[in-house]
Amino acid sequence: MTIIDAHSHLWLKQDTWVDGKRILSLRNGRSIFMDEEVQMLPPFMTEGENTAEIFLSNMDYAQVGGAVVVQEIIDGNQNDYLLQVQRRYPDRFFCMGAPRFTVECSVPHAEQDAIAIDSMGLRGIALPGHRLKVSLHTLMDMFRYMEKRGMILSVCLADDEHQIGEMREVIQECPGLKVAVGHFGMVTTPSFESQVMLARESENVRIESGGITWLFNSEFYPFPTAIKSIRRAADLVGMDCLMWGSDYPRTITAITYKMSYDFVLKSHELTAEEKRKFLGQNAERFYGFGALPVLPYIKNMSE
Repeated sequence: MTIIDAHSHLWLKQDTWVDGKRILSLRNGRSIFMDEEVQMLPPFMTEGENTAEIFLSNMDYAQVGGAVVVQEIIDGNQNDYLLQVQRRYPDRFFCMGAPRFTVECSVPHAEQDAIAIDSMGLRGIALPGHRLKVSLHTLMDMFRYMEKRGMILSVCLADDEHQIGEMREVIQECPGLKVAVGHFGMVTTPSFESQVMLARESENVRIESGGITWLFNSEFYPFPTAIKSIRRAADLVGMDCLMWGSDYPRTITAITYKMSYDFVLKSHELTAEEKRKFLGQNAERFYGFGALPVLPYIKNMSE
């Protein structure tokens, strides 16, 4: 089975401010996050670096062939590092650029940022829309440029209907723009079905599940309600519109990387064909992954 992770993160170092609060990598997997010390990474990642090489080791072990790397304001801008990753591992990663946010969480030069990201060779733009303090309409020139250039938009939306309405207008204005809506439409909030229904607006819209195990963290593995949510989303828009994402590495402080999709693989509520589409085939077509490595199962020493 081809498995592709449609929502992951990489960084060399977190060192930024959001809403006047500090975010800074520490040692032993910890970070200052919004002025609070948290376990951002597994404790064995002692230097605080969330690198492509560590991720590839996890991917190879879990038999994940490829991954889409998105960005978040809380990690600081990683464009330069992700460009290195894209060049070094072009067959394994699809890396997204990030626009330059001001301290007010606005993007004053959105179209210029898109041109610069495109010129770098990054293949899409990740927009943490839920952190924006301005309307998505202010970024329309950026969206039009991305549509013209065939760039992919990865966007996470706030859990309110107002921003969903704005995203619907963007999709209608730019019908050729490929859009992946993250965090599985904020599945644990009232906006879930409205976000999922954005996939009905255009054949170029997909919903990816990055962060679903975080949103159902209190339930924990095997996340039965998460499975029911995947089933519900498929009933609304079809399984062809859905993609798996892990939100690596933050989610693997609670579970292993393989567990972030294994609960889907072992579910009896999805058919084998639905699992193949959700876990890899849909992302393979949407992002245009080429030949991915065939990764053998490596037996655990404890088995």
